[in-house]
Amino acid sequence: MINHSPTLTFKDKFYAYMQLTRFDKPVGIELLLWPTLWGVMLAAMGQAQQQGASAGLPSLKVFILFALGAILMRAAGCAINDFADRKVDGYVSRTKGRPLADGRLTGKEAIIAFVVLVALSASLLLFLPISVFYWSLGAVILAFIYPFMKRFTHLPQVFLAAAFGWAIPMAYVAIQGSPDIWCWLLFAAYMCWTIAYDTQYAMADREDDLKIGVKSTAILFGRYDVIIISLLQTLFLILMGAVLWHYFAPTSLSIIPVFGLALVAMMFAKQNSACATRQAPACFQAFLANIWVGRYVFALVAVSCIWTTFNG
Repeated sequence: MINHSPTLTFKDKFYAYMQLTRFDKPVGIELLLWPTLWGVMLAAMGQAQQQGASAGLPSLKVFILFALGAILMRAAGCAINDFADRKVDGYVSRTKGRPLADGRLTGKEAIIAFVVLVALSASLLLFLPISVFYWSLGAVILAFIYPFMKRFTHLPQVFLAAAFGWAIPMAYVAIQGSPDIWCWLLFAAYMCWTIAYDTQYAMADREDDLKIGVKSTAILFGRYDVIIISLLQTLFLILMGAVLWHYFAPTSLSIIPVFGLALVAMMFAKQNSACATRQAPACFQAFLANIWVGRYVFALVAVSCIWTTFNG
């Protein structure tokens, strides 16, 4: 399925790398960026409360470093994903135009891009405590192996969620020194949300994946896909509500942020209504709608942290 293109111009090559790393499609960046920043904001809240303050905000340095790290690692994950899928993307209608599938880039170039992006991300660790470096090794390992998991298990979405969510415990290590129970509850909430939305994504490719033998939760869940997605989303709301209650119930906001999750519940209901049609375009649009979940939850967390910091 690979078409070996003639020599590309610099502009064409640059655009091919943009497609490889998905910088031309920032959806995935946001899906990783916003939860990373949830972790940064809430870790700072926890640190302040441990020190006897009602609330606190992260330093600008830590905030920027984790934002950049999320962007770079997501791009690295896309590069290694396309390397892993280089022999099958050409058989899937949605991915046949990717630069490795159509021959604009080689597998070697994808590996080099992955290594460069990981190295750039690792350079950010020079400005953080050494303990964060040790935790970052887990992120690199997960980012490298998760694209290959669809060959061996129907749960590649679990590995994706762990890879993308690993920034949360790293944020707690950077700010608090170590993860606590609330860190892991936030991580678990993120895992539930990510598995749910990546299953929606896989539902859009299910017919093609079945033909080429690629595994996914969409295939594993079968006709129970929407029900299981709904259960995962409900678990996300419960866990996220518990985390918000812990951090904000003792403050002047009380449980207002918890009630703020009601809008997320409505977003999920709309997504599931679309996915119930089992139509690929509808499932893909439901996946895309999760950008607004990430944005909204970040806004909810950020506004709550800022309010309690300045109003007690």
